[in-house]
Amino acid sequence: MTRFRSRSRAARLALSILAAPLTLTPIVAPPAAAQWIVYDPTNYAQNLLTAARALQQINNQITSLQNEATMLINQGRNLASLPFSSLQQLQQSVQRTQQLLQQAQRIAYDVQNIDQAFRTTYGNASMTASEQQLVAQAKERWQNTVSGLQDSMRVQAGVVGNIDTNRTQMSTLVGQSQGATGALQATQAGNQLLALQAQQLADLTAVVAANGRAQALQSAEQAAATEQGREQRRRFLTPGSGYQPGNARMFPSGN
Repeated sequence: MTRFRSRSRAARLALSILAAPLTLTPIVAPPAAAQWIVYDPTNYAQNLLTAARALQQINNQITSLQNEATMLINQGRNLASLPFSSLQQLQQSVQRTQQLLQQAQRIAYDVQNIDQAFRTTYGNASMTASEQQLVAQAKERWQNTVSGLQDSMRVQAGVVGNIDTNRTQMSTLVGQSQGATGALQATQAGNQLLALQAQQLADLTAVVAANGRAQALQSAEQAAATEQGREQRRRFLTPGSGYQPGNARMFPSGN
């Protein structure tokens, strides 16, 4: 009985010791500044959508800048001038043809000069002119006709000489037009092609004018010759002015 009591007392002592605070054991407490991160799926999705929209705006701005840069480049190309001009060559061709026209012999391309020639050389045959004068006028008209034909052929030769130059210019201008980088270059190439066409039309006009001049001189010569023949026939048939017999010696008399 005494032994049971001793064990009970020892058990209670052990329980009291275990129940007492352990002052000698250090206790580690969590820091006062510790924080917990809470994951919110709704907030995360909203932030992700906002970032995607911002990125899309940036991409749109980049695309807009690229389009503006392309537009400026195209404007620069459209305003770029054609690096070729055929004006000097075309002007030289026109000047060569003009010089040939200005070198027209005897009766030039001048209204006053033409009127003067038709009053004197191609007018009605003078009834008081001598036979020698009539022959001299006929010879002058013939020389005018020959000179007109020569001038016409010289103009034709000059125009034919321009054909090779025109062919080279046309080939170059067509190449420039097909390789144009902008609207201005294409327009300028087209304008120069029109100028080339105008130069060719000018050459054609010169040929027509020279040929017409030669034909007009020839027709005028024929008309004047007809009139002169009428006058000479009138003189031959007029009494007192026809054939007058005279002394003729077939052989010289001997000494």
